[in-house]
Amino acid sequence: MNVRKHNRIRRIIQIASAAVLNGYAAGFAGGRIFTGAGKAFCVPVLNCYACPGALGSCPIGSMQTVLGGSRHRFSFYVLGLLMVFGIALGRLWCGFVCPFGLIQDLLGMIPARRIKIAPKVDKPLRYLKYAVLLILVVLLPLLAKNQYGIADAWFCKYICPAGTLEGGIPLMLADRQLRSLAGALFSWKMLILIVVLIGAVLIPRFFCRYLCPLGALYGLFNRYSFYQLNLDQSCCTGCNTCTQVCPMAVEIPKAGDKLVQISSTECIRCGRCKAACPAGAIRVKGLRNEALYRN
Repeated sequence: MNVRKHNRIRRIIQIASAAVLNGYAAGFAGGRIFTGAGKAFCVPVLNCYACPGALGSCPIGSMQTVLGGSRHRFSFYVLGLLMVFGIALGRLWCGFVCPFGLIQDLLGMIPARRIKIAPKVDKPLRYLKYAVLLILVVLLPLLAKNQYGIADAWFCKYICPAGTLEGGIPLMLADRQLRSLAGALFSWKMLILIVVLIGAVLIPRFFCRYLCPLGALYGLFNRYSFYQLNLDQSCCTGCNTCTQVCPMAVEIPKAGDKLVQISSTECIRCGRCKAACPAGAIRVKGLRNEALYRN
């Protein structure tokens, strides 16, 4: 499959996923949030609970809500579901399903001079998303509770640009009274959103690289997920095309004579490297036996 055809198919899947996850059209029309039974279930990607069209709950928001609740309980349901999602597909959710990933990909199509971050700066910055996951998603909701034993959903409230774009802005546009109540917090969230959107124009998948806590969590499962991308080094010519087309700038192993798993925590399984490889050295491996796969 050539790169253009692959990108077209992936874009169709991304758009269809965004439409399915945010299929409550009446919410956008009336400026109200869907409150049906679907909101009791977590979707596998960042998709704000407050988005007027959202039919399910964001797993990061759900995790914070339970951790920050007055009952002091841990959400084994949410964590277990995230583990199932991660083991099944790893960060493929980021590459094919996440609506905010789609927005970043579309912004990346804008003609602009891309910024190349030096490795000595880029590598430490990529750990930011793990700090966001640990501190804002887990520790602060768990520990920083008010006098009533309830904590803020810190990431959703103070950081999440997906929530601002998908939930905050549509609700503000639909509700005049809500607009009159907007204050410093909404201005702060809008500033973060603008920075992230500009970042996505200049650096492919800016939010995914440096800030997304869900991507950080799924990345931990890339090595162990059922869905794998492997490089047959015996076919690899070392042309480096795979690294050049990768939106996450993942370094793919060079030519050799082994079958190597592309297990970087940064890989979003978008498949662009596979489609672009002139030697056909990158292949999908699922649950098949490796020896059979090599044949």
